Amino acid sequence: MSLDLRERAAPSVARRLGAFLLRALRVELRIYANIGRFVARRPAIAPGAAGFGYHRPVLTILWIFIVLSAIEIPILDLIVHRWPAVRIAVLALGIWGLTWMLGLLFGYLMRPHTVGPDGIRVREGLETDILLSWDDIASVARERRVDEPKTAKVTEKDGARTLSLRMQDETVIRIELERPTPVRLPGTAPKGGEQLVDDVRIWVDDPTGFMAAVRTHI
Repeated sequence: MSLDLRERAAPSVARRLGAFLLRALRVELRIYANIGRFVARRPAIAPGAAGFGYHRPVLTILWIFIVLSAIEIPILDLIVHRWPAVRIAVLALGIWGLTWMLGLLFGYLMRPHTVGPDGIRVREGLETDILLSWDDIASVARERRVDEPKTAKVTEKDGARTLSLRMQDETVIRIELERPTPVRLPGTAPKGGEQLVDDVRIWVDDPTGFMAAVRTHI
């Protein structure tokens, strides 16, 4: 018997564990793919599409963490250099952490939101990547909203479900959909997995340019 996406039961513990391990592997691979894209100067933008960043509010914070991670490596190495086994482990962990932070930063830079012939592709961090075709989209408007901290990504009000990909609790673009549309989020149900949503809200660093690009298609 088929169940509505909104009413699906949570998966078993074993299934959750397997999904978590697979998700961790995909994130790790995405880190190195982002670094490769940055080195090759090949952002994930389809031919004919325009990219729009959403990283400006967190860029300074990311750079601070990267600099601190880089400084931490030689300091810790100096502290533990008398114990070779510990030194190797600490050095490997430090390099991995620095690489991970760089991959996260490059993910923001190389995987922007896009507006193109196929529709609007909205992204967040290392995992979320959703294509909304023009046939699915009813309207796009510039509409700023600030939510309470820790508000769920998918919220329901008056029977309508909204996916909000916030940056520091804010969104500035609302994409209203023609009908309840399935989108896939990181993780498993009930918070992740496939969800039905009626509109999508996102943050864009350049909402004016984003709306101008949208108007060339609708």
